[in-house]
Amino acid sequence: MQRRQLLRLGSAASLAGALSATASSSYAATEPGTVLLMRHAQTDPGTGDPPGFALGQCSTQRNLSAEGRAQAQRIGALLKQQGLAPQRVRSSAWCRCQDTAMLAFGQMEPWEALNSFFDGGDTQGAQTAALRKALAAVPTGQVEVWVTHQVNITALTGIYPASGEVLVLRRGDGVDGAPMVLRRVRG
Repeated sequence: MQRRQLLRLGSAASLAGALSATASSSYAATEPGTVLLMRHAQTDPGTGDPPGFALGQCSTQRNLSAEGRAQAQRIGALLKQQGLAPQRVRSSAWCRCQDTAMLAFGQMEPWEALNSFFDGGDTQGAQTAALRKALAAVPTGQVEVWVTHQVNITALTGIYPASGEVLVLRRGDGVDGAPMVLRRVRG
């Protein structure tokens, strides 16, 4: 097995271990809900989307590469193998995020707060506030997955994630509502 494959398997096992601990009966029952904040899997080369892209038309967007599709499937398979099924999977409306969610978890619901604000606009503050509010409301013992973009994750956590990277989050204790990042796992 190549070194790269071993590293991927190790990362996936690390995520599964973190989630197993998170979801274990007595621990999960007393802790706030957990969000697995995931950057979409690897895409075709590029930054942002082509000029004139349309959200409802995947052919106009930058989409998952073959490696990205395999990456999403690996993450989902490992979580399933560990007996972990998120109670809710939310995604940006961009095809690369929805495809990541569907390949990994077989379900997703679009959520505007996870949509990219890469190309400007004044929605960053409102979207980040909505994510913080939703994180604080995840029920005790529940695990949700949110699939989104680098800019959204960086705005919420201050972390610049790799494609397919998962941040295990809980609501923070601070007044500012900033989340606690429990673990970072590369997909």
